[in-house]
Amino acid sequence: MSASAVFILDVKGKPLISRNYKGDVPMSKIEHFMPLLVQREEEGALTPLLSYGEVHFLWIKHSNLYLVATTLKNANASLVYSFLYKTIEVFCEYFKELEEESIRDNFVIVYELLDELMDFGFPQTTDSKILQEYITQQSNKLETGKSRVPPTVTNAVSWRSEGIKYKKNEVFIDVIESVNLLVNANGSVLLSEIVGSIKLKVFLSGMPELRLGLNDRVLFELTGLSGSKNKSVELEDVKFHQCVRLSRFDNDRTISFIPPDGDFELMSYRLSTQVKPLIWIESVIEKFSHSRVEIMVKAKGQFKKQSVANGVEISVPVPSDADSPRFKTSVGSAKYVPEKNVVIWSIKSFPGGKEYLMRAHFGLPSVEKEEVEGRPPIGVRFEIPYFTVSGIQVRYMKIIEKSGYQALPWVRYITQSGDYQLRTS
Repeated sequence: MSASAVFILDVKGKPLISRNYKGDVPMSKIEHFMPLLVQREEEGALTPLLSYGEVHFLWIKHSNLYLVATTLKNANASLVYSFLYKTIEVFCEYFKELEEESIRDNFVIVYELLDELMDFGFPQTTDSKILQEYITQQSNKLETGKSRVPPTVTNAVSWRSEGIKYKKNEVFIDVIESVNLLVNANGSVLLSEIVGSIKLKVFLSGMPELRLGLNDRVLFELTGLSGSKNKSVELEDVKFHQCVRLSRFDNDRTISFIPPDGDFELMSYRLSTQVKPLIWIESVIEKFSHSRVEIMVKAKGQFKKQSVANGVEISVPVPSDADSPRFKTSVGSAKYVPEKNVVIWSIKSFPGGKEYLMRAHFGLPSVEKEEVEGRPPIGVRFEIPYFTVSGIQVRYMKIIEKSGYQALPWVRYITQSGDYQLRTS
């Protein structure tokens, strides 16, 4: 079973708009949601599912809104939460920002979307590209005699329209990996993981079938390719777009699919392997009497010499009462951001194997205060093109279409910083 009704509430718990799908839960029951939430919050026992008598409230908060689904039955909670998050995603596609004002300004469209997103309490069409074919921004203009269900809704392939044509058939594949890293003050790595995604931009005519081959360790073992010459990666927590044939992947690890048109994320994955920090940071803080402090930061690129990190930003925390900043950098530029209590050292281009220095001098009225405050970690942002830290590779992309046209696949690899922090002693 799924949801009986869906409500969108403002920050005070007042309903802005709602849709009753099954009629088995009185709509007035939503009045109990906000008092219950406030009570649980005060008790420190707030949970994502609240119950009042026989009625269950499954809720999420986004910006200044609450999205609440009600049910009497033992509903599939993960399905309901997935639906609520997907609803937010669809609204954001339509209105860019989802907040109380955008709901009030677009009541007609919001109600139409709620009508199409779910039917009798079960998720229906949740692909924003398909919804935009027949629920447009001008949908409050009534047009009679033009009621037509887009063929994509009734298709076996609901995410792709028929009759798409391009003069030049191309597929662009982006393999993007984010490195999450936490290093303690002793230089030991506490957390290290890679979160990856493969994004496609598809400009293909007709109804093509695509097959993507990766250097997946399980596939290599199945096909007998595993060995010293063939480098493979073990993917964890793999999530696919709905277009991927999961049964085929389970059987022989083939990623086979008919793609949506345009941009979409084909898959995401995670690797919890020990990653050598790509940019290593060391910092030394010297205090002189009680009037000034000098911070020296050394940054070293620990990736391949032929690779270059672009747009490097190193955020170095400074005491909240620091003033009179002076900087000296061996490369790039440094600026003081007083509202965030950080110095941001920007390096446009950082080649692998290189080492750079930055010195910052500050006036400091009270050194003792800084000791009490503690010191936040140093944060690093960067992007390294043509490089993946996991070693994942697109081995092939086969494009099969009945008309037999030739199509060009283009592949790009990017490694970037995720939550990348190094604590200092």
